[in-house]
Amino acid sequence: MASFTIVVLASAVILSFLIQKLRNKRNSNLPPAPKGLPLIGNLHQFDSSTSHFQFWQLSKKYGALMSLKFGSAQVLVVSSSKMAKQIMKTHHLKFSNRPTNLALQRFSYDGLDLAFAPCNSYSIEMKKICMVHLLSSSRVKSFRPIREFEVLQVLEKISKLAVASKSIDLSECLISLAIDIICRVGFGKKYDEHEKQKLQELLRETEHLFTSLFVSDYFVFGRFIDKLSGLMHRLEKNFKELDNFLDNIIQEHLHSTTSNAHKQEDIIDILLQILKDGSSKVDLTLNHIKAVLMNILTGASDTIPATVIWVMTYLMKNPLVMDKVQEEIRSIVGNKGFVYEDDIVNLTYLKFVIKETLRMQPPILLIPRESSEHCNLEGYQIPPKTQIFVNLWAIGRDPEVWENPEEFCPERFMGETVNFYGKNFELIPFGSGRRACPGISMGLATVELCLANLLYKFDWKMPIGLMKEDLDLETLPGITRHKKNPLCLMARIYT
Repeated sequence: MASFTIVVLASAVILSFLIQKLRNKRNSNLPPAPKGLPLIGNLHQFDSSTSHFQFWQLSKKYGALMSLKFGSAQVLVVSSSKMAKQIMKTHHLKFSNRPTNLALQRFSYDGLDLAFAPCNSYSIEMKKICMVHLLSSSRVKSFRPIREFEVLQVLEKISKLAVASKSIDLSECLISLAIDIICRVGFGKKYDEHEKQKLQELLRETEHLFTSLFVSDYFVFGRFIDKLSGLMHRLEKNFKELDNFLDNIIQEHLHSTTSNAHKQEDIIDILLQILKDGSSKVDLTLNHIKAVLMNILTGASDTIPATVIWVMTYLMKNPLVMDKVQEEIRSIVGNKGFVYEDDIVNLTYLKFVIKETLRMQPPILLIPRESSEHCNLEGYQIPPKTQIFVNLWAIGRDPEVWENPEEFCPERFMGETVNFYGKNFELIPFGSGRRACPGISMGLATVELCLANLLYKFDWKMPIGLMKEDLDLETLPGITRHKKNPLCLMARIYT
C-alpha cells in the first residue's frame, strides 16, 4: 500500500512538471520574471508577511508588470498606478474576478458573498442589495448614534487609564471598539468582554487562514498534503465555528418574540426582510445572508482599527504633524468636549493625514484579481486564470508619482483633488471599479470620528524609556495588515 502511494505521488509530481513546462511554452510572451525552480516556480522566494515588500524590490529590476509562477498558478504583479489603471479600468471586464483559492472559497460559502463572488449578474445584484439597503449614505447616517456612543465609551476607558498614569494598548482598545460597532450595526447586540475575546480569537485565526499556504491552491496533488499538515482541519474547524456564530445570531432574529417600535433595524433585520418579501432578483437563502455578514464582520473589524492604528503610529513618529492636526481639531471644535460627525467636514488637515497614511500604509497591501480571458497588456499576452496582485504598497512609493515618497507629508495633498474613492489610481486603498469596497463610507465615518476624538481629547506620549524611533512598522500576516507589535502609549487628558 505504501509503495502504491509513493508511485501515485511520484506520477502526480511528474505530470505536474510536464503540464507546467507545456504551459510555460504556450505562455512565452509574458512580462519579465525572476528565475524560479522546476515545479514550484517562485513560491519559495516569498513570505506572506513581507510579499508586498519583496514584490516592490523585484519590480525595480523587472518592471511594473512582473510575471511569477506559484506552482501551477500563473501570477502577475502590478506595481504602478499606470498599470493598475490598465487592470482596473481599461481592461476591467477581463480582470474583475477574484482568485478562487481554497480558504476564500470556504469563507465565502462558495462564492455567495460580495467580496469574492465571480463578477456576473449575481454579484451585480448582491452589490446592489448592499449599496441600496445596507450601505447607502442614509443608512450610514442612521448608524451615527451607535458610532458616537461607542467612541465615547472608549474615550472614558482611556481617560481612566490616563488619570492612573497607566499605559494604554491602543491596538486592543480599537479592535474592541470596531467589534462593538460592527456587532451593534450588523447584529443589533453587544457582547461582554469574555464573548468579545472569543470572537477576536476566532477572527484572528480567520485572518491567518486567509493568507496561509494551501498546497492545493498551487499543485494538483496538494489536497493530500493540506490534510496531512492539519491545515484543512484548521480551516474546517474555524469555518464551522464562525458559521455557528452567524447561524445562532440569525436564528435569534428569526425567533425573536419581542416587539420594540423604537428598536433600530440592524443589517440582519434588513436582509431577512428582503428574503421574506422576495424583492431581490437573487433567490436569497440563509447562506447568502451569512456570506454577506462574513464579509462585514471580517472586513470592517480589521480595516477600521488597522487604519486608525497606522495613523496614530505615523503621528507619533512625526510630532510636528501631530501638533498641527490637534491644533486644527481643537480650534474648530472648541469646548464642546466631543467631536461630533457634523464637525468632521471642517477638519481638512485631518483628512490629509488620513490620506497620507493610506498612501504609505494601506490596510490591504495587495489587491487580488484574476483574468477571465486572454488580454494584451502593454504588448504582453496575459492568459486566462492568471492571478493578479496589485501592489498598493509599491504604488504609494512610486517616485514617478510621489515626490519624496518615503516622507510622511500630509501637506502634499493641499490644493490637490486626489481622493481614495477609486478614480485616482495613485491612491486606491479601497480598490476601484466593480470590485471597489462598498463599505468605504461606513468605515471612513468610523475612522474619522475615532481619530478626531483621540486627538482632541488627549495629548499622547511614548511610554517612559521609549523614543519615537522605537516604533516599528512591521506587519502581521493577513489580508488586512495590522501592526505587528501593539501600539502602547501614554495619554494625558487635554484641558
